[in-house]
Amino acid sequence: MTDAFIFAANAIFPIILMIVLGYLLKRSGMLTKNFLDVGNKLTFRVLIPALLYYNVYGIGSLKEINFTFVLYGVVAVLVIFFLAIAITCAFTKDNAKRGVLIQAMFRSNYAIIGLPLASSLFGEKGAAAAGIMSAFCVPLFNVLSVVALTVFHGEKAQEGQPAHGAGNGTAGKSRTPHAKDKIDFKKILAGIIKNPLIVATLLGLVTLAIREFFVYMGIGFRLANIQFLYKSLENVKSICTPFALIVLGGRFEFSAVSKLWKEIVFGTLIRTVAVPVLGLTTAYLIRNLVVPNFGGEHFATFIGVFATPVAVASAIMAKEMDADDELAGQLVVWTSLISTVTIFIYVTVLRAAGIF
Repeated sequence: MTDAFIFAANAIFPIILMIVLGYLLKRSGMLTKNFLDVGNKLTFRVLIPALLYYNVYGIGSLKEINFTFVLYGVVAVLVIFFLAIAITCAFTKDNAKRGVLIQAMFRSNYAIIGLPLASSLFGEKGAAAAGIMSAFCVPLFNVLSVVALTVFHGEKAQEGQPAHGAGNGTAGKSRTPHAKDKIDFKKILAGIIKNPLIVATLLGLVTLAIREFFVYMGIGFRLANIQFLYKSLENVKSICTPFALIVLGGRFEFSAVSKLWKEIVFGTLIRTVAVPVLGLTTAYLIRNLVVPNFGGEHFATFIGVFATPVAVASAIMAKEMDADDELAGQLVVWTSLISTVTIFIYVTVLRAAGIF
């Protein structure tokens, strides 16, 4: 058990310390709100897409893909998404909060925390498996987020006015539906097409397919042969994780907890406890009963998919799509804090069980 404890600490604490550094820099005044807002956009629109593209292109060969492993990850995320819709609709009738809570339940911080965590847990094999999964789960996360935030949207309260159903004797009731509440499939499709994370992943797959074609045709040229371009991509990719974690720490705010505590507790417990237990336990049972070739690198990836906190990008999307971005920000904060403990527990348990 001591060995498992040390193993988990070495994998997780470097990530936690970067988040703490960001928080302390913000408290000291070195990081301003404007810097953090711009840094958030830079991370979402440039750094994470560069990281995703690099990781997808870094897949050794399409023949290396364990499609059973990928299929489980994709199906599990879809099941969690539909369960989240049912659970959230029963919990609240506020559409502005519904979309945010649904997103919080199925969408993990895979790109920023999941990928480096998988690498920390299982080295190059963990990084390779996580890169393969990112080609499938990251687009899925973003597509489902666009769908959830478009279908479940609401008018946010104006400053000085109560939110829908608050303080007017109609708490718990949804607002009267209007024509604009109809599902706009064109808007959903546009949101999917314009999402930089989806675009970067798809471009990575296209480039990977071209590389595979070159291999098949006996052509020796590769993207890596364009040294200045490939090296620039590596440099951008390398600053993504530390920069994003520092920005994440700097954006930690503990306001609004009193009025949103029910939603915060609800979303945080499901994201950090219910989803990981369901996803990891099912994967363990499948490993023992059906697919014995689920190895440590696969479980390192599953931790990234199921056990990491809510994606930082979720708050950005919530703000842009007229959802409750204040709640979205709180869920990012609290799931990040709580997951530092829960991920530690999951890694320790899996280590003790002989997975790692």
